[in-house]
Formats: sequence, structure tokens, C-alpha cells
Amino acid sequence: MDAKVKIDKSRLPSRHVTEGPERAPHRSYLYAMGLTDEEVHQPLVGVATCWNEAAPCNISLMRQAQAVKQGVAATGGTPREFTTITVTDGIAMGHEGMKSSLVSREVIADSVELTMRGHCYDALVGLAGCDKSLPGMMMAMCRLNVPSVFIYGGSILPGVFRGKPVTVQDVFEAVGKYSVGAMSAEDLNELEHVACPSAGSCGAQFTANTMATVAEAIGLALPYSCGAPAPYEMRDQLCYAAGEAVMHLLADNIRPRDIVTREALENAAAVVAASGGSTNAALHLPAIAHECGIDFDIFDVGRIFERTPYIADLKPGGKYVAKDMFEAGGIPLLMKTLLEEGYLHGDCLTVTGRTIAENLAKVRWNDEQDVVRPASDPISPTGGVKVLRGNLAPDGAIVKVAGMSHLKFRGPARCFDTEEECFEAVTNRRYNEGDVLVIRYEGPKGGPGMREMLATTAALYGQGMGDKVALITDGRFSGATRGFCVGHVSPEAAVGGPIGLIRDGDIITLDAVAGTIEVELSDEELERRRKEWKPREENFGSGALWKYAQLVGSARYGAVTHPGAKAEKRQYADI
Repeated sequence: MDAKVKIDKSRLPSRHVTEGPERAPHRSYLYAMGLTDEEVHQPLVGVATCWNEAAPCNISLMRQAQAVKQGVAATGGTPREFTTITVTDGIAMGHEGMKSSLVSREVIADSVELTMRGHCYDALVGLAGCDKSLPGMMMAMCRLNVPSVFIYGGSILPGVFRGKPVTVQDVFEAVGKYSVGAMSAEDLNELEHVACPSAGSCGAQFTANTMATVAEAIGLALPYSCGAPAPYEMRDQLCYAAGEAVMHLLADNIRPRDIVTREALENAAAVVAASGGSTNAALHLPAIAHECGIDFDIFDVGRIFERTPYIADLKPGGKYVAKDMFEAGGIPLLMKTLLEEGYLHGDCLTVTGRTIAENLAKVRWNDEQDVVRPASDPISPTGGVKVLRGNLAPDGAIVKVAGMSHLKFRGPARCFDTEEECFEAVTNRRYNEGDVLVIRYEGPKGGPGMREMLATTAALYGQGMGDKVALITDGRFSGATRGFCVGHVSPEAAVGGPIGLIRDGDIITLDAVAGTIEVELSDEELERRRKEWKPREENFGSGALWKYAQLVGSARYGAVTHPGAKAEKRQYADI
């Protein structure tokens, strides 16, 4: 146990709440909750969790928060626990609930900011589980710029179905099998009962585990803390250590923007590519950069993807899950081989107070595993995710190529203006082999909320058509998606982007080698159609989704809703 650190509160935000005779009414509220004089006059540390009963991703966060609070208290801080929302993609998927998913990222960041500002907390430990809660929490840390440590709640354990390991991805794909008679109702029922056997986030390298890998690589999480599965008892030790660490960051005045530099963002993009991570990282990394005032868009992410080898054999493109990588050596093992081969910036600062290179100095290669390959002997020489650009997506699009055998596709467009229309067509096999299915008006503004399309893509795979058709959208894809599925097509249809101008039968060419996405139409024809195009009526006239649609920007820059650190007048941490 660390000794308590002594910190002068005269320049900390909490002095506005706890110091001086005029704050007697404020202190009376703190005494009402059982705080002592000593605790009132110590630094106040926000311990924010995304705990709820929506899904297994979040269910263990409340317990883990108690260990964080013990670590804070043991090191001279006064922890103040609070919660924020999550929207769980696995449950929101395939219906209008998914419109709330990306919006929740902004609500999480905003609500953590408001709680911290309103109560003048001096530092932050954030615990997250579901997909958007991870970037949302990291965005709040960078926005507030108070000393902060990120904690991932941990991944779920794999299920077992008739002797084979399974994840929720298998259940989504089983729906497609059932629709074509390749799986019985009894088998589907058995599978759904065993696929998710514990607390924790989806077990493969889907969005949650991808962003957890990012958290360690970017320097906001302690080494090994994002790899340990949720049920493992060692998570309490890691959470306790995070509570201690945030107090040392506060004493040394090390802040998130000291850690999240352009080089750190490049490190984060590199681990996404190396692990065959979710395409959603290309949306979340620019958003985190935006909170730091750093220009880092989808094309900056793509440049790192193109030069980074794909080395972790993880589902959905590979055969292992997060638990396997942790037991093989964890995220530090992945990072160590990337560092040794020159793919990481080793001098980036982290929440340990040491650099990436210093954190990894004692990590040794594990020859007894095949989850992670050496960066000198990769699965493929370039990353598992590719950014595309062309006349169909001037501001970029993205495809996950990890595990794909065919990297080029050409076929006629089959256009749908909602995910539901496309899913119905797929379910009833109203499409042809060789088609390019186009789902539009599902972007950040047009959806609103940029829905993920896992239900549709999983159904295609379950029907055995995953590599026989392609799918493009101005919406998003789940980290569990596989096949030639291109998301984040930008500009989106709702603002007159080219994806809104194409028609059934137009020939679309996708090339994940050259990085292009083209519709075989002349510039003159596209311009003629653009003049004929009229904006659609908004889907929502009030509420949070309406508000989001008014504020949200392009997916190229992270689909953010405010001007970011560049327009900041003063930092909260310095009030």
C-alpha cells in the first residue's frame, strides 16, 4: 500500500467547495454523507462508472469502483463515486435503439464533464464497459484535463457450444443460418443460452476490446489493466492500483493532454491495426484528438493502418478472444513487439508516470503462444483496417480487412434508405450474388446516430453469402462485422454526399488494396444528380436525437458535437 501523498489544495478546483468560512454550507453536505474533517480537506476524486443492469458489459463496474475508491483513500484522496449512462450495442442492435448508441458517447462525455464541473472534483478515475462508454470516458478526461486514469471493466469469458468456443457474434450469425434452414430453432435456443457465460464486454476484438487496447496504448490506462477479463479477481488489484495512480498523477500534475499527444494517437491507431480491431476506432480516435485540440482525422488514422502489420489472431477475423491474448501476455506483449520493430513511439508518457518504453522494458516475448505473432513475422504486412477514398466517399470510408481473402469487389448497387429495408431484403433473400448492398441515410446526421449494421451483415454470413456480396453504408459496422463491408462513407447522404445520389444498377468498385471506393459515373452525371437531389425530412423533431442531428459533424472528424479544445477559453482544471 502506498503512503499518502500530500497535495496543496490551494490551486485545485475543490478549493471552491471545501475551503474557507464561506463554504461552510457546502461542507455541511459532505459531513451529512459521513466525511471527516480530514476527508473534506483532501483532494476530491471523481470515480465515474457506466454501471447499469442493461448488459453484462457493465454489471461488474460498481464492484470494481469500490476497489478504486479504496486505492484513492489509501493514497490521500477522497473518492466521490457517480454514474453515467451507457447504451449497450448488443441489445440496441438491429432496431431503432441503435440510433442512441453513438449519441450516448457524447452524453457520457458531457455528463461526466458536468458532474466534475458542478462539484469541483480534482481528478478522475473512469470505469467503462460497453463500446461507446470507453471513448466517451476518455473524451471527458481529455476535455476536463484533470489528472485521470481509465479503467476497462474487462471482457466476458467465451461460451462453449457443443465443445467449441463461441461469442455473441456466433449468435448473430446463427440468425442468418436459421433464416435459410441451416440451423434449427432448438439449436438456436441452445446457442443463445451458452454464448455469454459471465460478466464482461463482448470477448473478441470488437469495439469494446479494441478501445480497451487503445486505452493502454494511448497511455490513459495502467499496463495489463484492460486485458484482464471481468470475472478475474485480479481486477480488484488493478482497480486499487488505478486509485493509487491517480493520486500520484495529481501530486505530479500530470494531465491527460500531457499523455494524449499526436504520437500517442498514432500508437493507438497502430494497436488497432495490429490487433485487427474495430473500424469504430477510426471514429473515436479523431474524437479524442478533438478534445485535445489535435488535428487527427480518418485519413491520419488510415496512414498508420497502412504501415502497421496485422499480428494478433483475434476474432472476428481470427480464432482467439481477449481472454486468450491476456493469458498469452496481454496488450503489453502486443505493444512490445510493435515497439521493437519501430511501429510505436516509445517516448510517450503514460499514467504510470513513465514512458511506453519504460513500461515495456521488462516484458519478455512468449514463445509458448500463437495468439500474437512477432511484428517481424505478421499475419499480413499491413493493418487489419483500411481507409478508402474516391468519388463515392471524398471524405473517406473504412473497411475491416482482417481475415478477408478477397480485397476487391465490383458489382451493381442495390440501394436501401434504412437498415430495416436492407435487413428485410436479406432475410427474404431478395438480393443477388455479386450485388453491392447500399444502406444510406444512416449517417451521424441522417440516422440520426450512425447505426451499426451487425444484424444485416451477420445474417448475410449466416446465409453463406458473406464473401459473395459487398455492403456499403454511411452508417457504421460493429467490431463483430466481417466480410466486404464498408462503413463511415462520408459525406453522408443526409448532407448530399454521393452515396445519396447513386441508383440501383450503378456499378460500384471497391479496392481495399489501392484504398479506393468508386461509382462508375462521370463527374458530370454526379453533378446533374446532385442538382436534382433534395434533403429528406428529418426523422426526429424533438428530443436528444433531434438535438444531436443539429450539432453533429462529419464522420471524417469523429462525428463530434462541439468546437473542441481549439476553441477553449480556459481549462476546467485551472479554475
